[in-house]
Amino acid sequence: MDFGPHLMLASLEGAVISAILVLTAMGLSLVFGVMRVVNVAHGEFFMLGAVLAWVVSTTLGGHPAIGFIGALIVAPVLVGCIAAGVDRFVLKRVNYDADRTIVATIGVLYIIQQSTLMLYGPEARPVQPPFNTRLSLPWFEFGENGFAMIWPWGLSITSYKLFVIFAAAAVLVALWLLLTRTRIGLIMRATQQDSDTAQAFGVPVGKVYSWVFGLGAGLAALGAVLVVPIQQAHYLMGGDPLLLAFIVVIIGGLGSLPGTVIAALLIGMSDGIISVFFSPTLAKIIATFLVAMVLVFRPQGLLGRAET
Repeated sequence: MDFGPHLMLASLEGAVISAILVLTAMGLSLVFGVMRVVNVAHGEFFMLGAVLAWVVSTTLGGHPAIGFIGALIVAPVLVGCIAAGVDRFVLKRVNYDADRTIVATIGVLYIIQQSTLMLYGPEARPVQPPFNTRLSLPWFEFGENGFAMIWPWGLSITSYKLFVIFAAAAVLVALWLLLTRTRIGLIMRATQQDSDTAQAFGVPVGKVYSWVFGLGAGLAALGAVLVVPIQQAHYLMGGDPLLLAFIVVIIGGLGSLPGTVIAALLIGMSDGIISVFFSPTLAKIIATFLVAMVLVFRPQGLLGRAET
C-alpha cells in the first residue's frame, strides 16, 4: 500500500482513539473544573464500564445490537451512581482536601480493581459489535489532470469504528448543550466559579458535586462501552486511559473543556499515526514529552487560566 492510503488509515485509527479519549478526558476535566478534585480512580470507572458492558450484553443475549444498546444505557448510569456514592461517602468525608482526596481515590482504585478481579476474573473477554461491515474508502491522488479519486479494495474501515467517531461527537454536542443551555448547566457553572457564593444563593453544592462526579465517571464508562467491541474487557484496562486522560487534561488546561477537546484530538491523532508508522511506545514517549513542554512553557495548559 502506498503512503497516501496508509496515512489515511492511520488517521482514521487516530480519530477512533481521539473519540474514546475525549470522552474519558472530558469526564476527568469536568470533575476537576467544578470540584477541584483529582480523581485517580477515573481509569477504574472506565474499566468498570467495559466490564459491565460485557455483563449486560452477555446477560441479554440475542442479537448483539440488543446487548450493546442495553450496555450503552445500563453501564454509564450504574457507574455514575457508584461514583456519586463514592463522592458522598468518601470524598465528602475528607472535605475534598487535595492531598486526602488523592489518597482516597487511590484506595477506591484498588477496591474497584480487586473487587472486579474477584467477581469477574482475570480473563479478557470480548463484546461483539452490533454491526461490523467493512466499508471501502476512497483516497485522492494528485496527477497530471489534477486530483483523481482512487477506490482500492484494500483501503477499508469497519462501520462500527465510524460509528464510534460520530457517537463521541454527538455526546460532546449533548454535553455542550447541557452545560450552556440548561438550568443544570448554569448551576454547575455557578458552582465552578464560586461554590461559596452559589451555596449562599441556595445552590445545593453537595448534590452538585455528587452529580458532577457521577457524570464524569459516566462519561468514562460510556467511552469504555464504545471501545470494548474493539478491545477486550479486563480488570487491568484502566491504567492506559487514566494516563492518557491526565496527559490530555494537563495539555488542554485543567478544567478547560475546549482545551480538553483540542488536546484529545492532538494526542489521539498523533498516537494513531505514530503507532501505525513507528511504534505505540514512541507515541507514549512523545505524549509525555509534550506534557513536559507544556508544564515548562505554559503551566496552565493550552486554554487553561493562569493562577493570579
